[in-house]
Amino acid sequence: VQLQASGGGLVQAGGSLRLSCAASEGIFSRYAMGWFRQIPGKEREFVAVINWNGGTTYYADSVKGRFTISRDDVKNTVYLQMNNLKPEDTALYYCARRNSIVAVTAEDRYDSWGQGTQVTVSS
Repeated sequence: VQLQASGGGLVQAGGSLRLSCAASEGIFSRYAMGWFRQIPGKEREFVAVINWNGGTTYYADSVKGRFTISRDDVKNTVYLQMNNLKPEDTALYYCARRNSIVAVTAEDRYDSWGQGTQVTVSS
């Protein structure tokens, strides 16, 4: 499967962006999906994950109340709506697919990864 992430860009603090990640194949509704991010020189970290039917979501404490993960199984796409962005949200954002319907926060439990989309938040 190929995961194509898009929607990153440069935004001022307090602004919003919506990231999208489209899967090229597979029955999308069979998989949990997630968003992770990485700052240069640091480990990749969990941001948000969603289970197969959207009924369960988990968020990193740092983004709770600001970010929302959602999915559209007709479009084979998972989204990350990011509001009230902060400079510390600046990172390369990756989407990932887990070969399970259950969402977990550990990145090593995800099997397929997209190429990443850069988000830069200026102060």
